[in-house]
Amino acid sequence: MTHTTTWTSLIGRALTALGLALCSALALADNAVVAITGSRDGGQEQVRIDFANALTALPKTFSTQNPARIAMDFPGVGSAMGMGRVALAQVLVDSALVAQSDERSRVVLNLRRPANYRMALQDKSLLITLEPLVAEETSVARLPSPSSAQTGVRPAAEPLSNIEFQRSSDGAGRVIVSLPNSSVAADIKAVGTNLVVDFSNVSLPERLRKRLEVIDFATPVQTISTSTVGDRVRMLIAPQGAWEHTAYQTDRQLVIDIKAYKADTKKLSQGDGFNGEKLSLNFQNIDVRQVLQVIADFTKFNVVTSDSVAGSVTLRVQNVPWDQVLDIILRSKGLAVRKNGNVLWVAPKEEIAAKEKAEYEAQASSESLEPLRTQSFQLNYAKASDIAPQLTAGGASAAPAAGPSGAGASAGAAAGGRLLSNRGSAIAEPRTNQLFVTDVASKLDQVRQLLEKIDVPVRQVLIEARIVEATNDFGKALGVKLGGVDMRAQQGGSGGYSIGGENRVAFGTSYANAVSSSTGGSVDTSGSFVNLPAAGQGGFAPASLAMTIFSAASNRLMALEISALESDGTGKVISSPRITSFDKVKSLIEQGTEVPYQMATSSGATAVSFRKAVLKLEVTPQITPDGNISLEVDVSKDSVGTVTAAGPTINTKHIQTKVLVENGGTVVIGGIYEQNDQQTDTQVPFLGELPVVGVLFKNRSNTIKKTELLVFLTPKLISDGTAVR
Repeated sequence: MTHTTTWTSLIGRALTALGLALCSALALADNAVVAITGSRDGGQEQVRIDFANALTALPKTFSTQNPARIAMDFPGVGSAMGMGRVALAQVLVDSALVAQSDERSRVVLNLRRPANYRMALQDKSLLITLEPLVAEETSVARLPSPSSAQTGVRPAAEPLSNIEFQRSSDGAGRVIVSLPNSSVAADIKAVGTNLVVDFSNVSLPERLRKRLEVIDFATPVQTISTSTVGDRVRMLIAPQGAWEHTAYQTDRQLVIDIKAYKADTKKLSQGDGFNGEKLSLNFQNIDVRQVLQVIADFTKFNVVTSDSVAGSVTLRVQNVPWDQVLDIILRSKGLAVRKNGNVLWVAPKEEIAAKEKAEYEAQASSESLEPLRTQSFQLNYAKASDIAPQLTAGGASAAPAAGPSGAGASAGAAAGGRLLSNRGSAIAEPRTNQLFVTDVASKLDQVRQLLEKIDVPVRQVLIEARIVEATNDFGKALGVKLGGVDMRAQQGGSGGYSIGGENRVAFGTSYANAVSSSTGGSVDTSGSFVNLPAAGQGGFAPASLAMTIFSAASNRLMALEISALESDGTGKVISSPRITSFDKVKSLIEQGTEVPYQMATSSGATAVSFRKAVLKLEVTPQITPDGNISLEVDVSKDSVGTVTAAGPTINTKHIQTKVLVENGGTVVIGGIYEQNDQQTDTQVPFLGELPVVGVLFKNRSNTIKKTELLVFLTPKLISDGTAVR
């Protein structure tokens, strides 16, 4: 009776399971994916998904940028295809994957690079039309043609719609960015301890230009700052501690999840550190294969052991990470391990090395037998004559080269560092700036990926310098002329003063003047005892006030002349050289004269040489990844100075420095301030020191001169021919 009941129970359970399976199949039997095909029409590609019955609505989709994929979910739809992967081999679409669950089917399109797409229903089919982000030529493989902005028409950047922050159920911080359209691409990269997200071709509204403090959400994310850097919108996410991130884009919504990092205990560690789950083993003379099986059962890894693995081992470990135990066993037996997914392959080191070598040789051999193809690439910005030698360059000592995607290392060693294979060649056509490359298909794909990254417009910088020279001059001078003349000799009398008898004494400004006065000769009436007039200022003679005292009775004349001049002048000279330069390219602009001077030659003769007295701006800009500009600048302003017997002198003002400036910012790179205060007193000894009347015997001048030189620099990034302000 018990036996019969047991068989009845087993049969009932089997029928129940079969019924559930049939119900699930019937639920999905109403519709199913029948076929997936790809086609190309002009510059567009189409992927057609055929169904058993017509769909009633478009599926829900989401896309990712890296890797480039488009995923579509079909609720209540099964799959009638016998294979999970369908090769499409188009320019944009590589393949399609079909996966089915109890409630839905998912179709994933694996793209070669990100692309725009749109969907439409047609009878019992779903049509997905894909377009490249930059238009391509269909006859030959070409690089992206100049954008509309480069042809004079620049589309207006649409603003970001919204930025939200949420906390997910597993404690991760979720940043949700609402994009203006589905074609906006986001560049997400970890920089130091922060996560940086750059958006191109979008603008940032003022309401979103702020810093969000989200520490209260208890997630790894502390702050989120959004700002404009150059022509991009940058979001800076600052997490705390060890973290990892995932990101995906669905239509016009970008979702970034940042969660705390948790070490995978099943992952083989790199280097000397071991972080696997700890275990304890105690075996005496156990077969190595059996120990590997024990580790496989403990870690849930699939272990594949080579037939060459043999021998036994005595092992006793207590609370040791399992990956360290595995490393000890492999080292003691001369074994090695290779990990592929969740499968571990264990074999002797020589066997693994021989197999890998055979794979590399087979790959190199297949490349030597694969038919060659010739493909042309149209270069827009780089010179084909410069690129062609780089593709074929390399020597025996060069390191193996890898393409932009990381592939192609197998033939790199044999090729000595060249990107092309040994049979490949590259020819540059300078007239049309095209590059013709002949090689196997895989190498041509590497060349295309490389050119897409290097054939880009070089950013330009407008550098404006302002050299300001300000002067302030003040001068003041005060002087006197004091003189007297004895005119009795001219009036018929005797000149001079009697000192007894016929002896007389005559006075004058000089010996000759005194003799003339005493003998009745002609007298220089303009002569003076004190001749200290004020000096001229600013090229003008000083003003003077004269007073003459004449005695008719004694025929004597005394004259007093006071001269004074004060000048006050200010000046400003502004020189503003400007120059536009490519990134990392030295540029020079100068204006001035060349001054001739004589120079002796080796033969003893003289020759005329020239020296420049110019205003010069020499600068090498470098645009940093964060949008700032590093400048290596050399500014000089020379002018002709005083003229000497050997020739004119050159007044030199020169600044050479290296500075970091933000885009559109202004920085003072240097300045010279000079002040010269000078006071001069010239006087007759003793008489000039007398109180009150001493001013009649002295000359006083006071000069103050201030000179200031400042050099300003303002760099601006140029976008589409316009300086970004």
